[in-house]
Amino acid sequence: QMEKTLVIDGKEVTLKGTGGLPLRYKMQFGKDYFAEIAKMASGKKVNTDQIDMEVFYNLTWTMAKTADKTIPSPLEWFDSFDSFPIDEVFPAVQDILMHVMQTTKKK
Repeated sequence: QMEKTLVIDGKEVTLKGTGGLPLRYKMQFGKDYFAEIAKMASGKKVNTDQIDMEVFYNLTWTMAKTADKTIPSPLEWFDSFDSFPIDEVFPAVQDILMHVMQTTKKK
């Protein structure tokens, strides 16, 4: 497991990656987690202008939901922010993603 707490638009938000992340992602969005993250990166660090933004938002919400089961639906949750600084959030999402992928590959 890996957690990172960020301040987004003045609110503390914890993002968490666990072994259940792929299942939670598929249950919420009906899409294969591994195929989706392949859209974001090919095993190397990427910058924010090279990513699929829908996948980024879906992953961010899934990581937040993993950390806090009480957060609302994705659209409702994102609407609760006046701004969402992608450049600040992306590195945390990427770090958690890399950690979860390394853990998954070892098993």
